[in-house]
Parts: sequence; structure tokens; C-alpha cells
Amino acid sequence: MKVVLKTDVKGTGKKDELVEVSDGYARNFLFPRKLAVAADAAAVNDVRNKEAARQHHKEEEEAAARALAAKIDGGRLTVHAKAGSGGRLFGAVTAKDIAAAAASAYGVEVDKRKIVLTADIKSYGSYPVEFKVYPGVSATVTVSVEE
Repeated sequence: MKVVLKTDVKGTGKKDELVEVSDGYARNFLFPRKLAVAADAAAVNDVRNKEAARQHHKEEEEAAARALAAKIDGGRLTVHAKAGSGGRLFGAVTAKDIAAAAASAYGVEVDKRKIVLTADIKSYGSYPVEFKVYPGVSATVTVSVEE
């Protein structure tokens, strides 16, 4: 029997999935607990519409991420930090500092967890930094650390 799951059911499937289960399992377990509904034409159409809407939102998010990556890719950020003798910084430049610099320079909010530092930034100079904007979409920015 084909059913549409209303919630995640361990071992059977995820919410809004169309799955094939035995008749007894559907009648005795899924239907009484309101975990699923029979897969009639209306329920199947509802599942297809929800999947199409989910796909559309995903495509919009990816397009926005690509636009953001194009805006900041190849850009240059400047971070000001204090240093002691020899140009060695007091502490290090963190992803939080770079996110704040990106917000002020480009006017976009970038989560600090999406910034990939290949090495610790502990002295003055220029460093390449990768921004992972969306899965499969990234941008590289040069961060310049100055006094």
C-alpha cells in the first residue's frame, strides 16, 4: 500500500515522502497514530507541490549565494590590528574580525563559521581567505592586515 508520511518514521521514511508499506503496517500502526495518510490523488499532488516549492526555494537561495559570491570574489578587505616589535600581532586576526570587515566594506553579513582561514594570521601582510557562501559556492578575498 502506498502512503504519504506526515512525520519522520524510523525505518520507513521522512516527512512528506511517498512510500510503499504493507497493508497491515499502514492500517494497524501508521493510520491510528496519524503518522501517514493513504496515497490518494490529492495527497500525491500535495507532495509534488511541496517538493516543487522546496526546489524553487533552494534554487532562489543558490542564486542569491552566487550573486553574493560574485560581488565579493577577488575583493580586498583591510583589517587593522595592533602589533608589538617585529610586526607580530597581539593575538591573531580571527574569522569574526574578517566578518566584521566584510560587513563594513561590502554591506553584507557573512557568518564567521563560513570563513575558512588556511593559517593563523599573526603578523602584518596580505592573506587569501575563502568564504563558503553556500554548498558548492565560494569566493576568495584577500585580507590585508595593517597597523
